[in-house]
Amino acid sequence: MGLARNPFGKDVANLQLWRAVAQHGGYERVDVLSLRPTSTKALAEALFEGQGPRPELSWAMLPGSRAARDAGVLLRGQPYLADLAWLRRREKADRAYSLVGWIHTLAPPAIRQFIADTAVAPTQPWDALVCTSPAVRENVEAMLGGWGEHLAERTGGRPPPHPMLPIIPLGVDGPALAARADRPEARARVRAEFGLAEADVLVLWVGRLSYFEKAFPQPMFKAVAQARAQSAANRGPKVAFALAGWFPQAADRERFEAAARAHAPGVDVRFLDGNDAAAVGDLWAGADIFLSLVDNIQETFGITPLEAMAAGLPVVASDWDGYRATVRHGVEGFLIPTLLGGGGGGLGAGLVERHLLELVTYQALAGAVAQHTAVHIGRCAEALAELIASPDLRRRMGQAGRARVAQTYDWPVVARQVRALTDELAAMRSVAVDPPRRTVADPVRSDPFRTFAAFATEPLTLDTWLSAVPGVTAEDIGAAADAPLDGAFAGLRSGPDLCAQALALIAEAGRIQVRDVLLAFPVAERRALELGLAWMAKYGFVDWLA
Repeated sequence: MGLARNPFGKDVANLQLWRAVAQHGGYERVDVLSLRPTSTKALAEALFEGQGPRPELSWAMLPGSRAARDAGVLLRGQPYLADLAWLRRREKADRAYSLVGWIHTLAPPAIRQFIADTAVAPTQPWDALVCTSPAVRENVEAMLGGWGEHLAERTGGRPPPHPMLPIIPLGVDGPALAARADRPEARARVRAEFGLAEADVLVLWVGRLSYFEKAFPQPMFKAVAQARAQSAANRGPKVAFALAGWFPQAADRERFEAAARAHAPGVDVRFLDGNDAAAVGDLWAGADIFLSLVDNIQETFGITPLEAMAAGLPVVASDWDGYRATVRHGVEGFLIPTLLGGGGGGLGAGLVERHLLELVTYQALAGAVAQHTAVHIGRCAEALAELIASPDLRRRMGQAGRARVAQTYDWPVVARQVRALTDELAAMRSVAVDPPRRTVADPVRSDPFRTFAAFATEPLTLDTWLSAVPGVTAEDIGAAADAPLDGAFAGLRSGPDLCAQALALIAEAGRIQVRDVLLAFPVAERRALELGLAWMAKYGFVDWLA
């Protein structure tokens, strides 16, 4: 459950979210459903990091597990609930547990479609899509409302219901970030590397260095340069700018460096490795102001301003979706006005069409919108200049930021909100009636052995009669299982030993129905054996026509 190099914000947020839920949610037991094998020991190390006390912990592979029924809720770090709802429906367990997903971004058309699918899947009122800010909920409500009206118009019916849309923010480990920032020796070390005296000012950005999925840096460069020029004219402190992150493409470094030379000449601008946790920790200690002029529709919340607040830094951020919910203008920092281009000309619709036709990537779509989204450079320069000139203002805003994190965004606070949500959903399930289940399986993404049964002359059913082909032995089955092509996809069916046992049973009977073959074996083995019988028919070991 560790993070790979160059992690995306959603991956960082999800890992911290699961840690918070496990450590601070007040649950007696936590089951982790995985798509890959793991171990309880590995999960404990990832979730608890040696801390205690802890709830009972276990894990299971997602398909076939009863853990969600036992827990009453299945949490997913993505908003993809439609497939899980159909899985729950196939288990005849609509009211057995709730599904809760997290929305980390709303911009990719594919993800918007996944969210819209929850309105036509068998989701229930006791399910939820967690929105991390009011801006996210407003956007999702508008999208699902429009989608529902379309479906009603299309069918002549009513707009379908959709899951709850509660607002629960993401969080940060406030005490840990404060401890990293409150290290005089680290502060002195960083400032010495930049050649800064204690009275000088280091402006900091932390985040992915991506102009197409995070922020074009030019407004930040220009604003820092203007604020530096004003400080120099007033014989104020020296100003430097550090950007800690990682570049999605090697060529991006030169693009950012060229932009810095063009728009911030004379400013000491440095790009540092955001994967180096120790170096980033030192920067929280060494910096004086946090700057983040995000301009991208990919961003919906923003963890780094919260980290900066926990570190005691004043924040200068764009007035953009989730940022405006976390940073209060004039209290923890300054929000800089933004202007979204495009107007009413339909240019954005054309961009989306080109993306859906695979003529441009999603990154190009998001980047094109960001290139035509303005963040007011003058207002940003004024905010930076005010903070540069006033250590006392920086200190007051930094203290206000720490207080806000402790009150609203520290992970134990967020975990309690998650627990309250799951308790509310459980209460709703307890008084609800079972929903109608006329449709028991997804009619679109359905079982291919049933969906395409008419493609064949006939399907294998419980009533199919089988006979053993004369001369076939268990050794023949074992040899076929070992042959690379004959043995392909072996994990779906019973192994050669079980197939050989079934062959012996068929041979002894002379002619026998599939139903009676399966009944001779334990229940847990019957599904795999059914495919094993089809595999034996494929390679001429049993006959269904004799």
